[in-house]
Amino acid sequence: MHPRVVAALAKPPFVVEFTFADRTRGSVDLSHWIVNSNGVFAGLRDPAVITQVTVDHEAGTIVCPNGADLDPDVLYELAHGAVSVFGGP
Repeated sequence: MHPRVVAALAKPPFVVEFTFADRTRGSVDLSHWIVNSNGVFAGLRDPAVITQVTVDHEAGTIVCPNGADLDPDVLYELAHGAVSVFGGP
């Protein structure tokens, strides 16, 4: 289990900069999920919407305006270059 998200700053169109509980930082480009989604992330295609993400401190992750959230462990690994959006290191 990785440290949880404590702060997030969205940078349009689809990048979010994270600060984690271990005080490390990193950015994640969410465009893969948003642009290719027909599901819950499709509602985030308007770049103005992504700027409305908030941190759910209880869950330790971000929550989008439509209620979608992302696994904080995946965000940590992506922000630290441990995995790629497409599945491998």
